[in-house]
Amino acid sequence: MRPWSACAPALALLLSVAQVAGCRDEQAGPKNRAMAAPLQSASGNLLDSAPQLTFQSGGTFERGAITYLGSRAPPSVRPGQTVVLAHYFQARAEPPPGFGLFVHLVDAATGQLVVNADHEIQEGRMPLDSWPLGKVVEDVHPVPIPVGAPPQLRVLLGFWRGDQRLTVDQPQIQDGQNRMFGPALAVQSEALPEYHVTRTRKPPIIDGALTDQVWTKARAVELVNSLDGRKTTVRTVARLLYDDEHLYVAFDCEDPDVWGTLMKRDDPIYNEEVVEIFIDANGDGRTYNEIEVSPNNTVFDAYFPARRQGMDTSWDSGVKSAVQVRGTLNDPSDLDQGWTVEMAIPIRRLAEVPHLPPRPGDRWRFNLYRLEHLERKRVEGQAFSPLYLGDFHHLPRFGWLVFD
Repeated sequence: MRPWSACAPALALLLSVAQVAGCRDEQAGPKNRAMAAPLQSASGNLLDSAPQLTFQSGGTFERGAITYLGSRAPPSVRPGQTVVLAHYFQARAEPPPGFGLFVHLVDAATGQLVVNADHEIQEGRMPLDSWPLGKVVEDVHPVPIPVGAPPQLRVLLGFWRGDQRLTVDQPQIQDGQNRMFGPALAVQSEALPEYHVTRTRKPPIIDGALTDQVWTKARAVELVNSLDGRKTTVRTVARLLYDDEHLYVAFDCEDPDVWGTLMKRDDPIYNEEVVEIFIDANGDGRTYNEIEVSPNNTVFDAYFPARRQGMDTSWDSGVKSAVQVRGTLNDPSDLDQGWTVEMAIPIRRLAEVPHLPPRPGDRWRFNLYRLEHLERKRVEGQAFSPLYLGDFHHLPRFGWLVFD
C-alpha cells in the first residue's frame, strides 16, 4: 500500500510533522480524545425512548448486550463545517467494563478514514459500564468536516478497549472490522480545478531544458501544498501539451539541494525527490496510471486496477523523459537552483483511454505531484489539485484534464 506516492515510510515521516488527523490508522482505537470544540450535549442524556431518528439501526453488540438504536444527523454537510451528531444506545444486559466509544467517518466509496471523531461518551459522564439497563443513552458530539472531504461519508461506530472491539452481532451491518454502520452524510461538492491542455502541431524536444517555443503555448500552473492548498515552500510550475500520439508534461522545480540516489527503473524513488503524474483517463475513479521521474531521470511507472490495489509495475508507460539540473546533483554543500523535467507519454499505453487520439472536449481525471525533502528532513507534498490528506492516491480529489 503506497501512501503519498508509494511507500509507508514516506507517509509516516510526513504525518509526524504535519499531524494530519484524517490520516490516522482506522484499525486503531482513539489515540487522541481531544475535540476541536467543546461538546454540546442535548438536555436529558438518559431517556425512556429515543427521539425521532434520521437513521435507524437496531444493530446489537456482544450477543444483544447493547443496542444501537440509531442517530440524528444532517442529510448533507459542507466542507469546513462542524456538524453535530447524536447517537442513541440502550443496554439490554450488563455492559462489559472498560470499553469506550469510537466514531469514524470514512469515505463511503473506498472505506478510507477521513475523520477520527473518537470521544468520551457525554464528556466522560456516562462510561459504558455505568449504563442503566433499559434506559436510552444519548451521546451528542461535534465533528469537523474537512475541506476536500469525499462526496459521501459513512459514520462507523463501536466500542473499543486496547486492541479489542465489541463484536457486532449482525455481519451485514458492519464493515468486517466490528465497526457498525451509522448514517451516511452527503458532502456538498467543492469545485475541482481544471487544466485545459493545448494541442501542439510540433512536439517539444525531450531534453529537459524547457526552452522549446512550443512550451509558451501551454498554460503554466503552480503546484500548491497537497495538504491544505496553500503556497509551497519551494515553487513548482507545470505545463502540459498533447498531440495525436503523446501527452507532454513539463515540471520546473525550485530546489536549493537537488539529490537522488536510486538509478534503476521502478526503484522506490517515491522515498526521495520526485515529480509525478497520475492519470485516470476514463474518470471511473478506479483504473489509473502513475508515472514518476527523479532528478536522476529514474522512472517509476505502474498501473492500478483499483485504488491502491493490484499495483502492476510490469506495466511499461513507454515514457521518454529527460532532466536538467541547475546546480550540482547530490552535493549538499553548495546551493542549487533547481531541476527541470520533460516527459512524452504515449497515450495509447495508458489505461482505458476513451478516444485515440483524444478529441477536443474530452475530459480525463488527473493530478500532478511533487515530493520535496526540505533540508532532507521534512517532506512537503505538492499537487495540482490539493488532496487535504496525506494520500496521493485520493482519486476523488483528482482534477480535470480538458482537451482543447
